[in-house]
Amino acid sequence: MAAAPVPEGAPGEPHDSSSSAESLDRLYPAVGSSKAPRKRTTSQCKSEPPLLRTSKRTIYTAGRPPWYNEHGTQSKEAFVIGLGGGSASGKTTVATMIIEALDVPWVVLLSMDSFYKVLTKQQQEQAASNDFNFDHPDAFDFDLIIATLKKLKQGKSVKIPIYDFTTHSRKKEWKTLYGANVIIFEGIMAFADKELLKLLDLKIFVDTDSDIRLVRRLRRDISERGRDIEGVIKQYNKFVKPAFDQYIQPTMRLADIVVPRGSGNTVAIDLIVQHVHSQLEERKLRWDMAALASAHQCHPLPQTLSVLKSTPQVRGMHTIIRNKETSRDEFIFYSKRLMRLLIEHALSLLPFQSCTVQTPQGHDYEGRTYSGKQITGVSILRAGETMEPALRAVCKDVRIGTILIQTNCNTGEPELHYLRLPKDISEDHVILMDCTVSTGAAAMMAVRVLLDHDVPEDKIFLLSLLMAEMGVHSVAYAFPRVKIITTAVDKKVNDLFRIIPGIGNFGDRYFGTDAPPDWSDDEDALST
Repeated sequence: MAAAPVPEGAPGEPHDSSSSAESLDRLYPAVGSSKAPRKRTTSQCKSEPPLLRTSKRTIYTAGRPPWYNEHGTQSKEAFVIGLGGGSASGKTTVATMIIEALDVPWVVLLSMDSFYKVLTKQQQEQAASNDFNFDHPDAFDFDLIIATLKKLKQGKSVKIPIYDFTTHSRKKEWKTLYGANVIIFEGIMAFADKELLKLLDLKIFVDTDSDIRLVRRLRRDISERGRDIEGVIKQYNKFVKPAFDQYIQPTMRLADIVVPRGSGNTVAIDLIVQHVHSQLEERKLRWDMAALASAHQCHPLPQTLSVLKSTPQVRGMHTIIRNKETSRDEFIFYSKRLMRLLIEHALSLLPFQSCTVQTPQGHDYEGRTYSGKQITGVSILRAGETMEPALRAVCKDVRIGTILIQTNCNTGEPELHYLRLPKDISEDHVILMDCTVSTGAAAMMAVRVLLDHDVPEDKIFLLSLLMAEMGVHSVAYAFPRVKIITTAVDKKVNDLFRIIPGIGNFGDRYFGTDAPPDWSDDEDALST
């Protein structure tokens, strides 16, 4: 049977009294016997059902966290889990297992590996010959780590450097992460700085046998980083093992929970998940998820939803585009007709004010005029861009932006791959376009991007040809002031998160492409 996690100071946890521990005194706060033990949970309650999953992968960052107050500012900070341990101890695997078991949306995984310092030319030459110590605290940019984690904890977006281990350098492009409910920060030096420790709400040390770590490191560095066996062993003996003994193993005493045998210790991971659930409940960050889970089952559709009137014409067009026998040409033609009607319906919901104009006959006409500054369209690639022509047809000189968010197939993290927004968008009414919304994950992430560019929530109009009730409730619950506009709402979502009865994969039917069998309707923005 797998061993349970060892709490701080419990029998079986090694107590380091060597000089290596003493050398860390300047880095770590004192840990005395008078410290009150962290509250433990024995709750056996089952986690809530997953709300924001697509294609059997968790959407780790799914839009704006639901703990904003009525003024649009964050009322609670995210819960941060620090995950430390030796190189190749299985920290990333443990983090992924925790995320999967949590079944909570708005989780982000942040790796310390992204924050290696930029090397000088001399250091680059040392790294090429395996003579540079990447396992020393000085190899990491702790100032950038702390600043990044502080912003994430406050629910703000951050830019993350991308480190290339084959060239030992940062890439030119950076990736963007957004505020989350839970943040998991993992790295070999996760507990190696006093200021960093203050940001961690729960500290977990993954304790894996040194032989296992060496085998894993050999396999990883040779297969993924282009190293040779001799170089890996040289680096391990010269830097990795001494650094573990001096800088990493002593930090085990700072951990709230020690996980022996890493990812093989499923009992420990289950207990960690229970503890995190209890912390989220105390912070009022988890009951919201339960409310959302039941919303689409027993609550009426939100008032922020506006559905195009189902006239015989509209229902006839739906009949055509939902029919699997419809040709691609007909599918495109009738989809465009529906898009035009949908956008014109959305424009009627914009703010208008009274105005008087004079007709050519010299008479006054009491009319209405748009009272906002400007209208901007933003499409969620790829399916959302099919709505751009209809918007341009009814809005003269409309500005257009695009958003592309894709899931990293290795880490499961959704990443912002492309963003092009017009300047000074914060005062505009924004028409956010995606052709189908199933779970709402892609739409919520796009809304989060707009909010981070200072677009007021009540000026965002989410337009979709077809939505599932689950997606409607998800978006409305996270963003209660976003206006949701569609031509139809279907009640069900199947196990693959496809809308039932649905349209099928809109992007593939429109563009004539073939999708993998496990893609969901609104996953174009989240997968490749």
